[in-house]
Amino acid sequence: MNDPEPTVIGKISYTNSWPVFHNFYPSSLSFPAEMVSEVPAVLNQGMTSGSIHVGALSSFAYAAASERLLLLPDLSVSSDGPVKSILMFSRVPLAQVASGTIAVTNTSATSVNLLKILMEKAVNGKPEYISAAPDLDKMMAGADACLLIGDNAIRASWQDQGYIVTDLGELWKEWTGFGMTFAVWAVNREAAGMRPEAIAEIADAFVESKRRGQQNLAPIIREACSAIGGTAAYWDMYFRNLCYDFGERQQEGLNLYFRYAYELGLLQREVKMEMWSHNLLTRVNE
Repeated sequence: MNDPEPTVIGKISYTNSWPVFHNFYPSSLSFPAEMVSEVPAVLNQGMTSGSIHVGALSSFAYAAASERLLLLPDLSVSSDGPVKSILMFSRVPLAQVASGTIAVTNTSATSVNLLKILMEKAVNGKPEYISAAPDLDKMMAGADACLLIGDNAIRASWQDQGYIVTDLGELWKEWTGFGMTFAVWAVNREAAGMRPEAIAEIADAFVESKRRGQQNLAPIIREACSAIGGTAAYWDMYFRNLCYDFGERQQEGLNLYFRYAYELGLLQREVKMEMWSHNLLTRVNE
């Protein structure tokens, strides 16, 4: 690489992506690179603006900026049923929540819009949504239900406060028959054109890191126990329950999510998913 500017790689700070990132080392790449670790909202903005060249971002953020991004193959954070970390807590059953007030986390659009799709299309509801910092007690003080995601949802799920807990991954699977993809890996189109060799090396390194992470979860489990709490048995179950591939089945489920989001006006345009591939590198080199 002759480009003096380092390639910037985005890392989701939530534990759900750790198996893909754990064995990924920017310093081992053959060109200058740096990694920024942030919540999805910050990464989404960086990927859209181009200040982050490649990395993970929320599925909805990819959709909103899909004309500027290409998806990396074989990488996602998905579930085929319960996801264990996208949870709605409520005092009353789902049918009653549908006409009530839901406090939603302000850290990721994918889960909030999944909730809106499910409430309107699956439950035939039209609740009022209020945005709030991710704090279970404060959110529930002013609402009938609340949505928490990521590590905040996991910690809250360990507390038994008598709330009804609805797993949005499970509800989506029951309603559609498909799994749900919450995060994807993508590359800024401009970066893909200007840094093709770098993107190819990064894509391969992520897939290899995923393979090694899934093959040996023990250090990732230890890190989760240390950073978040909980037991090794819980984290082993949590990581093994998630899917980190992005095959045809995951793509079908995500396409359906995008279609519903467009129908409800949550997305301004229909999304056509386009994948980065090594063939692109070949064409660039030619």
